[in-house]
Amino acid sequence: MAKNDDLFKTLRKQGLRKSVAKAVADAEGAGKKGSGKAEALARNAIKDLNKAGDAIRARVLDGGKRSKAAKKAAATRKRDAAKRSAAAKRGAATRKRNAAKR
Repeated sequence: MAKNDDLFKTLRKQGLRKSVAKAVADAEGAGKKGSGKAEALARNAIKDLNKAGDAIRARVLDGGKRSKAAKKAAATRKRDAAKRSAAAKRGAATRKRNAAKR
């Protein structure tokens, strides 16, 4: 029981919720005779923690994705502005030509 209690306390100090820490500690101490339910809860907790870790890694370590998107958006805005400018110049030239004919 002391081993379970140590694991429980360690998990709680790491910020795990009480119910999850208890499920993991119980599954660890149950051994082969333990219930499958405790082991299943522990496995689900591990999967959830791995997903959370992956999400954190993706946001912190792969920060370049966001800047790539920002660069792409800036290039798109610049390209669209150039199109508008070219269209405005064509329109101004047309108006100038039509005004000279009148």
